[in-house]
Amino acid sequence: MAFTAKDVMALREKTGAGVMDCKKALTDTDGDMEKATDLLRERGIAKAEKKASRIAAEGIVACYIEGSTGVLLEVNCESDFVAKNPRFTEIATEIAKVIAKENPADVNALLGCAIEGAANVEEYLKGQTAVIGEKIAVRRFTLYKTNGFLSSYIHLGGKLGVMLDMKGEATEAAKEVAHEVTLQIAFTKPAYLTEEEVSAETLEKEKEVLKQQAINEGKPEAIAEKMVMGRIKKFYEENCLLKQPFIKDDKQTVAALLKAAGNAEINRFAFYVMGEGLEKKNENLDEEVAKQVAAMKK
Repeated sequence: MAFTAKDVMALREKTGAGVMDCKKALTDTDGDMEKATDLLRERGIAKAEKKASRIAAEGIVACYIEGSTGVLLEVNCESDFVAKNPRFTEIATEIAKVIAKENPADVNALLGCAIEGAANVEEYLKGQTAVIGEKIAVRRFTLYKTNGFLSSYIHLGGKLGVMLDMKGEATEAAKEVAHEVTLQIAFTKPAYLTEEEVSAETLEKEKEVLKQQAINEGKPEAIAEKMVMGRIKKFYEENCLLKQPFIKDDKQTVAALLKAAGNAEINRFAFYVMGEGLEKKNENLDEEVAKQVAAMKK
């Protein structure tokens, strides 16, 4: 499978590895992006891919909570200038209210929902686009209805957002620890709440990568097998919220923090990074990669 300079650029942005390393990995895997990513990790060049992979679009992440209902959503536009406009935040809030009321199955269903000032959300967005002068689109949303209480955190004016669903009553202690946990999620970006949520397929793939890393470090296969168990423990600590060291006191885990706050419990959480997974044109980087790849072929 052939690959292009843009593939090299994409792998570089995804893994943080150098251009030469990315090109070699793509060559060694016949242009397979996923296999090249794993190969770079096995060689110790790239870190494990997190839930937030590439940040590339303009817009905001916003959260709306009313009683036991909460909505976390991402709304995109074409420029950072528009994203910082207070009116753009108001638009996101109006749409969030519709989601909370109508409970649409997905974005397509949302577009057909009624909204004040227009026939439906789709027409409302078209109208706002005409006013603001840029295309506005709802990319995704998460809706929670809880028997406990909700907490949220929006960072840097909407660059990322967290919504947390807690069990039990919203006591002062519970609300305080919930706030601390939303900050934890924003800072560490966990993929799972508990280790039980990690699929067998994901775990097996991680073990294979970790074993190959150890072998590449010069360890015999039998020793590499034993090393995997210790490294899997670290994988859980990095990716499972309850297993993570608390960012303000790494001597205790998030689970211990919750226990100390009157055995507080988490139901679930949602976490969005604005532009996650969307590709944004970057002419300078395209040119840089193309030049370096061309130089390698000489």
